[in-house]
Amino acid sequence: MEVRIESSRLLAWKAAMLKDAKKPFTKEAAMAKLSASEAATFASHQAIQILGGMGYVTDMPAERHYRDARITEIYEGTSEIQKLVIAGQLLKEYITN
Repeated sequence: MEVRIESSRLLAWKAAMLKDAKKPFTKEAAMAKLSASEAATFASHQAIQILGGMGYVTDMPAERHYRDARITEIYEGTSEIQKLVIAGQLLKEYITN
C-alpha cells in the first residue's frame, strides 16, 4: 500500500514541478491522477480485507474510505479518460522525436 501511495505522491510532485517550471505537464498530471485514484482504491480495499467482516460495517471508517476512493476513479476525470490522455501525449512525444 505504501509503495503505491508514495509513487502517486512522487508523480504529483513531478507534475507540479513541471507546471512551476512552465513546462508541459499534461501527461504527468494525468499519470498522477490515475495513479492516486487507483492507489486509494487499492489501499482502502486492502484495509477492508485486513479488517475482515468488520470492514464492511458502515460504522467503520474503512467502508466509507473505500466508497470515497472508488468514486475518484469515476469522477474528476475517469481512469479511462486519464489513460487516453496519457496515450495521446505519448503518441505526440513519439511522433515529434
